[in-house]
Amino acid sequence: MGNQEKIGSVVLDLSYYSGEDIYTDGAVEDEMLEIVKNNPIARFPQIIEEKKNWPIFYHLSPLRTNIIDWIPFQKTDKVLEIGSGCGAITGAVAKKAGQVVCIELSKKRSLVNAYRNKEQDNITIMVGNFQDIEPMLPTDFDYVLLIGVFEYGRAYIGGTTPYQDFMEICNRHRKPEGQMMIAIENQFGLKYWAGCREDHLGTYFSGLEGYHGGGSARTFTRRGLEALMEQVGITEYTFYYPYPDYKFATMIYSDRYLPKKGELSNNLRNFDQERVLLFDEKQVFDQIIEEQVFPLFSNAYLLVIGKRPDMAYTKFSNDRGEKWAIRTAIVEDAPGHFHVEKIPHTPAANGHIVNTLHAYRLLSQRYEGTKIKINRCRTIDRAADKGLAFSFCKGTTLETLLDACLAAADMDGFRKWITEYMEWLYYRETEFTISNLDFIFPNIIVDGEDWHIIDYEWTFEKRVDAKDIAFRAFYNYILGSEMRKSCEDLLMQEVLGFSQEQIAAAAEEEQEFQHYINGDHASVPQMRELIGFRAYALKGMLEYCIFANVKFVAQIFVDYGEGFSEEHSRTFHDCFIEERNLRLVYDIPEGAVKVRIDPCAYCCVVDIRNIQIGDKKYTQEEVEVNGYRQACGSIVFESTDPNIVIPVEQSGRLMVDMEVLELPEKLAKQFAVTPEAAVPEEAKEDVVARAKGFIRKQWRK
Repeated sequence: MGNQEKIGSVVLDLSYYSGEDIYTDGAVEDEMLEIVKNNPIARFPQIIEEKKNWPIFYHLSPLRTNIIDWIPFQKTDKVLEIGSGCGAITGAVAKKAGQVVCIELSKKRSLVNAYRNKEQDNITIMVGNFQDIEPMLPTDFDYVLLIGVFEYGRAYIGGTTPYQDFMEICNRHRKPEGQMMIAIENQFGLKYWAGCREDHLGTYFSGLEGYHGGGSARTFTRRGLEALMEQVGITEYTFYYPYPDYKFATMIYSDRYLPKKGELSNNLRNFDQERVLLFDEKQVFDQIIEEQVFPLFSNAYLLVIGKRPDMAYTKFSNDRGEKWAIRTAIVEDAPGHFHVEKIPHTPAANGHIVNTLHAYRLLSQRYEGTKIKINRCRTIDRAADKGLAFSFCKGTTLETLLDACLAAADMDGFRKWITEYMEWLYYRETEFTISNLDFIFPNIIVDGEDWHIIDYEWTFEKRVDAKDIAFRAFYNYILGSEMRKSCEDLLMQEVLGFSQEQIAAAAEEEQEFQHYINGDHASVPQMRELIGFRAYALKGMLEYCIFANVKFVAQIFVDYGEGFSEEHSRTFHDCFIEERNLRLVYDIPEGAVKVRIDPCAYCCVVDIRNIQIGDKKYTQEEVEVNGYRQACGSIVFESTDPNIVIPVEQSGRLMVDMEVLELPEKLAKQFAVTPEAAVPEEAKEDVVARAKGFIRKQWRK
């Protein structure tokens, strides 16, 4: 075939490459290329933590593959990946499939992809414009993947119906029994209502408002995607709902298995830019789930076009140390009939699967003949996956039952459930040297008289005090919502009898246990903290607005020959930019002889940039102040009532532009000892720095 290069075993086809990368993320792509050239994939997590950089985290994190890791690729499968980028998905597909063909416009990104996957001998990366390459592609792919790509349909295709055309063109390259998979943000995703910026444009609410400002990309609601499929003639499809989104999915739901109240609590995921927090997304998700409209507000979609997969739900527990990394799935055997599977995510996790099977046998012996039913499991050994299969239990989690008691203020019912829970924790405790640390409320499903224990992976052959296991259940339950905190004293003190010191010590032990599970790498939530983009709570913003409404206010007084008075004054709000730049416009009334500008009501340093009425600009000598002029041109006011007075020589529009920085009183007095006091430029900068620090301190108060 034409112009080709080989990076290791990966084929780089440059036959359609124009010789220039039209789009790029800049220097960070060069940095990524050096990383993948000089480091094994196993070192990527460590490098990600060291760099604390969103593009590097996004492109190189192994957790990006969660969105497709559940797909049962076979070695006989051909896969087309459109928009493969830096290869976040490519390598994971290549390990399972027979042949992977990638299309990518950027050569540099394709090089990153090739170097990170250079040991794979079944990858071909075609570099160039999609419209040039697409006519040459076969139409017999088992899978066509568009992961974070469909939203750029306008850039790929152009024309008046770019997204409809893009869907139709891509879909014709799968074989009739094949599948096309589109991962994309939901235009109406709850995170956007709650204050996240639109992922592609970086603006607030632009998707919710219908993209009226345009932009290079756009997302769709479920109904919007269905309308496109209807226009294309696609009738066989399945929607999945990745949570928190498709980029770093921890759970993937479907219409056959939707989320339950209390499950969607991991919502603070603004890795790439700052956001605001308009409401508690967990609480709103609970209401959405109760109203049965979750598909409308899911943050993202994974649309599978073609035959419906057997998988109804999957949960990824691979943000852990390798020994504990597994995936849990609910699989449909026949319409309406399901079973649960646990699959090791890495070979190192096989031991964890074996230990879980052993725990089932021991716990079954401990609770034999009781209402406690340890969920039966058996080994599975398919070509693609090895692991455990469990029965699918129906009923209501103990967590949900406790929440219902709290919501109804039924404390007697709440105590009844907790009392029985504690009885089963203590049951035959001294007879068996085995402890199930996973005996927590979400893992207990109550169905009539039976209590099904659906998860027991953290079971150890040692005796752990029942109260310590109960603390873990109580602690994680209380953290789930504000409503649950109302029962904290009952659970921690009345039931367990723990002092505050014991509670603190037990909480620290729980954190140590989580650290033990996670291994030495930073978890995804910790990466958010390391990257450092903030989330601003609505409460704090409102408090600041109230503060600013009083603090950042200026006033103009007009003298008609009888002096200044409140009667002849006007107050200006919203006149400060960035808390320091004061800009005013005011029409001088007829008969005015003087105007007084009060820039604020605190000690400050002022730099006058411009004061003028009509075409008359006032010089420093024409301005009267009750502060101290400095050699650098600034004016220091040690008074909390700073005044700037100008004579009115003509009527017209007053325009004021000045910089106003608050000063602590002691600092103001230091610079206001004498009108002749000279303030060197470096001292002036120190004043500015101290003033900024003082403002931030007041804000925090």
